[in-house]
Amino acid sequence: MMLFSVVNMKLRDQYASLDALCDDLDIERAELERRLAEAGFEYSAEHNKFW
Repeated sequence: MMLFSVVNMKLRDQYASLDALCDDLDIERAELERRLAEAGFEYSAEHNKFW
């Protein structure tokens, strides 16, 4: 839940897209999406957040 909260906060406050967040923080997008998917969350590009 902490990862979910932090990522969504950063997407809301600092980044226009998940790609921008991953590029800036040097994170593999696929790995981040996999970890959040394991917890039941999926990224929505339309809303720029995980649900």
